Amino acid sequence: GILEKIRLCLIKKLLPDLEDRRKYHEEFTSSTSFHGVHNIVHTQSKARRALWLLIVTGSLAIVIWQICSRFIYYFSWPTSTTVVVQYVENIEFPAVTFCNLNRFQADAVSNLKVIFLIWNIVPAILKELAMENKYSQELNDFILGNQNFSIKDFTRKNGFYLNSSTLLECDFFGKPCYPQDFEHVFTEYGNCFTFNHHDLPARRVSLSGRGLHLLFDVQQDKFTDEPALGYTDTGITFVIHSPQELPRFDGLGLLTPVGTHTQVAIRQLKSINQEYPWGECKPDIKLQYHKIYSTAGCLLECKARYIKDWCGCLPFILPGNATECDLLKFYKCVYPAVYNIEIKGLCTVGTHNSTCPTPCEETDYPTTVTYSNFGGENAIKYFSTKLKKSPEYIRQNLVRIEIKYHDLSYRITQQQKALSISELLADVGGQLGLFCGASMITIIELLEYIFTNFCWMCIFLLLKAPEMPQWNNPSQNQPTHKEKKRGIQEC
Repeated sequence: GILEKIRLCLIKKLLPDLEDRRKYHEEFTSSTSFHGVHNIVHTQSKARRALWLLIVTGSLAIVIWQICSRFIYYFSWPTSTTVVVQYVENIEFPAVTFCNLNRFQADAVSNLKVIFLIWNIVPAILKELAMENKYSQELNDFILGNQNFSIKDFTRKNGFYLNSSTLLECDFFGKPCYPQDFEHVFTEYGNCFTFNHHDLPARRVSLSGRGLHLLFDVQQDKFTDEPALGYTDTGITFVIHSPQELPRFDGLGLLTPVGTHTQVAIRQLKSINQEYPWGECKPDIKLQYHKIYSTAGCLLECKARYIKDWCGCLPFILPGNATECDLLKFYKCVYPAVYNIEIKGLCTVGTHNSTCPTPCEETDYPTTVTYSNFGGENAIKYFSTKLKKSPEYIRQNLVRIEIKYHDLSYRITQQQKALSISELLADVGGQLGLFCGASMITIIELLEYIFTNFCWMCIFLLLKAPEMPQWNNPSQNQPTHKEKKRGIQEC
């Protein structure tokens, strides 16, 4: 009874008769804003009707092809790069970190070769270095006999230092600066010193051609190198970087040999990268021990986490809060752990799914460097008299460095989406309008027409479905006495 009531309701209220359905189709073809349909239905000439059918079908095929190509292009996540040069009245001066190429004092220990071998373990944390096996026995003997030896303390006490005897002149934008304006930092070159570090208010310059002027005395007689281990240069190395970032010398350091006057013209380059999937950056990544995100800082923190888990301590040049690794752990655990990190690729850089993806915004300082010999004869005599040193000492120890902006401008390189959502919709709408004269209203009309016919088809199929057996009628479902008896006789 319930099934019959449903059938009657569908027939009377939801399923119109054949004449009403025919009128609905005619009204749709007459009033739809989809161009060409009216000409197909209401044209009497068969040739003209076939022509319009061909035109509408071809236009529909073209518009589907164009829309599909637009969507395929959009989901390839295309980008474009724009470069804008912005001129300003004043610009922020970068941080500059200076290091002496001679890392340790000659009279610090009797066996300086062992100290350089030990120091080779320290930069290996920042970049992969090969330890020479021919010195392994000598290194083992030293470590076993000096287990309380601290590389950090030794480097701080016996490495390069910055004071009035090593920094002879310092001038920033016409005002004097002093050694206390520099912050000490450990790098692969040992003791280094950063001017304009992140703890100070940002220094800004308002004139191009002026900046930071420095005169160093590297004091070769107090420091030495080890040529057998590859330390063959003498002078100052420095790197220009953002005040919020740590100095990175690997491939970025500039070298200034003794007896040289170096002029560095810098520009500021800001790069803005798109987040995934258009680019490779992730804006939600934050670093625990660095103010801003950078791939170098992220890589250091990644290595620090693994080394802390494996060795229970941290090398002094890595960020983090943990017990400092002693010399034995440095040699027996830290160095193998770093090698294991490199081999297994535990700390990766670059793509969005790597440990340290590309930063969404970063600032670089491209440089133009020129060199000349330091001072003429009069300058050599002047400094020889002032410092009470021989002219030969002046030529072999003094280094002059000038760092200034090329002009008061910065360049912004911005990665942008080549096709936004609004542009995609505009392309789709343009293709629909050009080939079919359709709009969003037309699409809604077509969807309504398709949905209505679909509902009628579903109702029609439901009405034609076979009747459900009535299991609750015992007279129809249970066999009679005669049928039971006949079945028993047949068995």
